[in-house]
Order: sequence, then structure tokens, then C-alpha cells
Amino acid sequence: MGLSERQVLINNIENKRNSLVLTYITSTRPNLEVQMAMDCIRKIYDHIKNNSDKKDIDLYLMSNGGDGTVPWRLVTLIREYTNKFSVIIPYRAFSAATLTALGADEIVMHPMGMLGPTDPTVGNPFNPIDAQGRPLGISVEDVTAYLALIKEDAGIRHEDELVLAFNHLADKVHPLALGNVKRSLSQSRMMAAKLLQQSMSEHKDNHKIEEIVDNLTSKLYFHGHPINRKEARTQVGLNNITNPDNEFENLIWELYLDYESEMLLEQPFDPVTEFLLHSPNTSAITEEKEAKLAFIETKEMTDYLSAMYQLIGTKMPDGSVQVQVTWHGNSWKHLP
Repeated sequence: MGLSERQVLINNIENKRNSLVLTYITSTRPNLEVQMAMDCIRKIYDHIKNNSDKKDIDLYLMSNGGDGTVPWRLVTLIREYTNKFSVIIPYRAFSAATLTALGADEIVMHPMGMLGPTDPTVGNPFNPIDAQGRPLGISVEDVTAYLALIKEDAGIRHEDELVLAFNHLADKVHPLALGNVKRSLSQSRMMAAKLLQQSMSEHKDNHKIEEIVDNLTSKLYFHGHPINRKEARTQVGLNNITNPDNEFENLIWELYLDYESEMLLEQPFDPVTEFLLHSPNTSAITEEKEAKLAFIETKEMTDYLSAMYQLIGTKMPDGSVQVQVTWHGNSWKHLP
């Protein structure tokens, strides 16, 4: 399949839903994952303006997450142009993608669809570094779990002992990094609440909103926990989850499989294997190749994030191969 077949699938979903279907897919390819980023907003605006006659908008979303400020800007932009905003989740919609779904009137989840906890993993110049000198991300949930471990499992309750335990943590993690953890957690909770208020009453549903935010930021075990549609309803408390009928379910998955094939999402990015496939016996520089990192599409237009690269392979005396990846930058490409 390719672009023309994908446009037919998008059109079929539009006919099924009587809506504008807008897709936003970021690469979840192992070793070549791409995050949701603010540059998507400009592209999505063009697609919406090109279809401003449509009343309902369905965002077909697949991503492992990204910039935590993107969901608010994305949701509020889409809501400028529709009275009903829905999110269709074919597969993964983690972290920032989950936050985006919280801003919808309806969340349509395929049986393979997954949401995820929204506790952030934060990074700043004060974070600890690993053995290679690279900064480590700090999971908000790891910090709160450490404090819970001290109180609940170790049974430490005395104020002086709690201070000692916290000081031990602060000896390992810079206090400003811990402060950033608190700020990021507060921002994540605020963002989730503001997004839920797009379809719920800030006053009438305040208790329900707080419950959902608690479930997503601190009560679902760990950041990578996949939340299926049953859990989303019964444990998270999202009452706007809907199941597609059989025809719609098949359309959702067929469209996902097309993106999966085009972006090689099931094939880990392995420079050595790729180099040997093209130059098995010699040291060489491969021809320039393209990696497709993100797609934003409607049935009339396509924008995709492209990254060009070459592989420089060197055969070593012992028969092994060292491969260096040279990236030539990335840019959005537009197909009318």
C-alpha cells in the first residue's frame, strides 16, 4: 500500500464518521523513536484550514509521547474549528498522546489501543549522569515511590528519620533536579485537569477530574504501564471511551498497518545490519537514505518529517564491522 491507498482509507473513515479525519503519527521504531513536538501545530493548522467546512474533527493519533506542552496547544487549536473533537487510538498513545486524548469529547479505542500514565520523566542540567557522561532522566514516579517506600514499606515515620532519608536522596540527586521533578509533576497534573475540563464541567465534575488525574499520575504502577480500553473506563474513570464496530475497527487497523509498513515501525533501526545488507564484503559509504519519522495527513494532503542519512562502514581486521551514521538533517516535506 501507499499514499493513494491510505487516502482511500482515510476517506472511508470520514464517511463512516461524517467527520474530518486528521492523522498524526510519530515514529515508535526501536532506536529511531520520535517525540510529539510543537512543530506539528503549524502543519496541523494547514490541514484544518484546508477542510474548514467540516463540523466534527477526528484526530487519529499514534505516538509514544513527547513534549508535554503540545497536547494543550493541539487540543485548543482543533477546538477552535469544531463543536465535537474525538481521538481515534489504533495502537500506542502514551504520555503526551494520552494527555491529548484527555481533551477529546470521545476517545475511540481499537482493541490494540493503549493509553499510558502521564507522570513525566524530566531532564535538566542538574540531573545525574550515566557512565558515558549522558544526563539521566528522572521519573517523577520514581521519586514519589522512593518516599512511599521509606514511609510505607520501611515504616519510617519519625520526622528526623524522614529528613535523613530525604537528605540521602538529595546527596545523590541535585536539589534543583528534585525541584524540577515537583514542578513537572504539578504542570502535568494541571495540564491533565485543563484538558479534561474541555469536555467536563470544572465545577460540577471537579471530583471526577481530580480522580482521573490521580489515577493517571500516581496510581497506575509505573510510567510504561499500558492502559487498555477496559482499564481506561473502570480504573482510570474515562467515561467517554467508545468501542468501534467491526467495520470501523478493521478500517482503523488497516490504516495503522499502512503507516507501520511505510515507517518500518516493526524493524529496529540497526545500522550494522542495514550496512551489511547493502555492502556485505567491503568498507563503503552507502547511498543517501531516508527515514520517515512522522506523518500528518488528511485525505487531500500529506506532510511527513523526513531525515536523510548515510552509513559509513569499515571492515576491521578481525572481520567485524564498525558503522557510523551520518545524519544530514531533517525537514518536513509536503505532498499535495
